[in-house]
This record gives sequence, C-alpha cells and structure tokens, in this order.
Amino acid sequence: YHLACPASPPHYQYNPVKTIKTSTMGTLNMLGLAKRVRARMLLTSTSEIYGDPTVHPQPESYWGNVNTIGPRSCYDEGKRVAETMMYSYKNQNGVEIRVARIFNTFGPRMHPNDGRVVSNFIIQSLQNKNITIYGEGDQTRSFQYVSDLVEGLYKLMNGDYDLPVNLGNPEEYTVKSFAEYIHTLTKSESKIIFLPKSEDDPTQRRPEIVTAKAKIGWEPVVKVESGLKKTIDYFRRVLEDAGEIIPTGPGAAKPEA
Repeated sequence: YHLACPASPPHYQYNPVKTIKTSTMGTLNMLGLAKRVRARMLLTSTSEIYGDPTVHPQPESYWGNVNTIGPRSCYDEGKRVAETMMYSYKNQNGVEIRVARIFNTFGPRMHPNDGRVVSNFIIQSLQNKNITIYGEGDQTRSFQYVSDLVEGLYKLMNGDYDLPVNLGNPEEYTVKSFAEYIHTLTKSESKIIFLPKSEDDPTQRRPEIVTAKAKIGWEPVVKVESGLKKTIDYFRRVLEDAGEIIPTGPGAAKPEA
C-alpha cells in the first residue's frame, strides 16, 4: 500500500517541491520494489486529479480540468504522474497494480491542524471561535468516514480489478451547509465568517461510484452524521488535553528557500 504524500492544501503547499517528489520519486521507488519482489501495489490517488471538474459527478473516465501551474498543482499533477507510472509499470513490466481515487475523508485521529474543513470547523466550533469559510461557501464537497475508506482499499487490493476506482461518499454538501451542520451538532456559539476564496479551489466535488459498486462490491455505509459525532467526540478529548488549538488554513507559512 503506497499512501505517502501530504493531502491537505496547507501541508502540501508548505513545500511543493517535496510534495511532487513524494508523488513521483516515491511512487517510482515503490514500483521498483514491487517489480523486484513481485508484489501487488496499491496507489492512493485522489479526487484532485479531476481538478475543478466540468463533469459532475466525476466518473473515473473523466480526464479532469487541472491548472498545471497553480498552487495546488504540486499535489494534483504529482498524483496524475503517479497514476501514469503505475500503468506504465503494469504494461511494460507486468506489475500488478491497483489505483484508488480517494475523495474527502474524515474521522478520529485526524490532526487538529489538518487544515481541511472537517477538522477546522469542528475545532473552531468546539472552542466557540469564528468558523472560517474561504469564499461564499457555495462550493460543494462529499465526505466519507474513514472506516468506509479502509474497507474500500482492502476490497480493491484483494480484488481483480486494476483500473482506477473512485472511493468516496456521493452525498454532497455545500461548504456553508456543512459548517452549519457541524455548528448544530456541537451546539456551538461560533459565528460563521467568510474570507477570500483560495486560488484554484474546486467549485464542486462528488464521486460517481458505479465502478466501486460493480467491480469491488463497495459503497459507503457510515452515515455522515454518525461519523461526525464520533469525530467531534475525538476532538473534544484532544482539546481537553491540548487546550487552545488554532487550526491551519490557506496561506500557511512557507519554508525558507
């Protein structure tokens, strides 16, 4: 299983060179190892390979709409190259491969400074601090619970289907409605505020999971509300131990050159 790579925009934008090295050189090294020891290899790719999609929901057959020089391109293009490497090794060297295109995933043990909306909204709500939305909040996302993802990865790895498979929950929310949902679940006194939209932030994101259902017998089973309650309980315990936490957002500090 090759899962290495920061996946949150503040994290992968912190050092874009290392991000793209992880996706390219890291995948190349793993494929070389898989070839030598004749191992099957699964790559965790991403819904970000679809970029800011013009097709909705996104099927695996969609080639994407990606800005190759934008602030997210180190991650998006790195994963696209990684997929190309996977199929090149399969076709040229006979390496057994599996490719999972993972959509937004959440659950306990997320880092408090993950930087994406689930952890940010929960941390802000539990501390009764402003819930920050970048843009007007009309962009959409789909959220799956971590145990569903783990089950999907297991089924994909142990099945016989070797083309890319979307793993995500097709239940779609606007970012604003999702913030309001978390606000309600946490019984927070926070206010929702709106800040300038992040560059290249996709306007919509929703997986088509026909392939996952048909080829590996997978679909998400954990309701978003149930998963959020477990995640909220986890972050409550984190805050009890850590005290105040200031979530990471777009524009995190960059390393020195």
